[in-house]
Amino acid sequence: MAARMKLKLKTVFVLYFMVSLMGLVYALMQLGQRCDCTEHDMPKDRTISRLRGELHRFQEQIRKSEATKQPQKQPAKPTIFVITPTYARLVQKAELTRLSQTFLHVPQLHWIVVEDSPHKTPLVTDLLVKSGLAFTHLHMPTAKDRKLQEGDPSWLKPRGVEQRNEGLRWLREDRRAQPGGDNQQGVVYFADDDNTYSLQIFEEMRSTQRVSVWPVGLVGGMKYERPVVEEGKVVRFHTGWRPSRPFPMDMAGFAVSLKLVLANPEACFDGDAPMGFLESSFLQGLVTMDELEPKADNCSKVLVWHTRTEKPKMKREEALQAQGLGSDRAVEV
Repeated sequence: MAARMKLKLKTVFVLYFMVSLMGLVYALMQLGQRCDCTEHDMPKDRTISRLRGELHRFQEQIRKSEATKQPQKQPAKPTIFVITPTYARLVQKAELTRLSQTFLHVPQLHWIVVEDSPHKTPLVTDLLVKSGLAFTHLHMPTAKDRKLQEGDPSWLKPRGVEQRNEGLRWLREDRRAQPGGDNQQGVVYFADDDNTYSLQIFEEMRSTQRVSVWPVGLVGGMKYERPVVEEGKVVRFHTGWRPSRPFPMDMAGFAVSLKLVLANPEACFDGDAPMGFLESSFLQGLVTMDELEPKADNCSKVLVWHTRTEKPKMKREEALQAQGLGSDRAVEV
């Protein structure tokens, strides 16, 4: 409608210009001749007056059309629910700060932070309140017999099991209490606090129907691990350790539809699963390999990295503490 009106307006302007030009030429031709021009000017004046009136009407119609035009509403994006287990250590605040500032750039994201603690700590509480994010703050301590001891290798026992399961429990209870219940759109992702994430990976996972997958960089002693895709389907996995596992993937390498999580209330992570089988213990009851949805350009691009912050060396701090000169404990790091 607006396009047709603009085209008609252009036509009016052209006609107006041509009539004006013809009138000017006629006036120049009459210069020096004695005559009463009133009769000759009247048809021209009437034409100009009519064209001006039509132009005014078109302008009014365009203004009214623009005033009543309703902006088109964009469909709401599915919410990404990110579950992050965390535990107290020197680099905890630095890790969570970096991660929260990544999430600030992701629309429609709800951050579920679960502390490995018998209570919520002031450090994490304050950080979340100031983060500017939609968040839920939970806590669930790891059983003593499941905790890694000082000097244990990181692979000896799975970490974050109780915390991820607590996040799933809260999500199921909270979503079912909302209008729409089990039919809500959304995606569930497990993001550890020490990994590095491209913003693109969140838009890739947002369209997940069941379980979407992609490569993870710097993991398993390799440059990357990834699902191998042929003709749009995952057929095997590129991994250096036990590729025969049902789903030989890192925790950062998949996302699950919220509907699927709600429809399978028993799906959780098994803390007793053999080493390397934690992800499989959760996914086995949800999806088959044939149903996996490859993202990141058919799993050819690395958009998340399994980075780890080096443990700070505190020898000088400890030496100063022994002399009573240690750093002020009131200063939060």
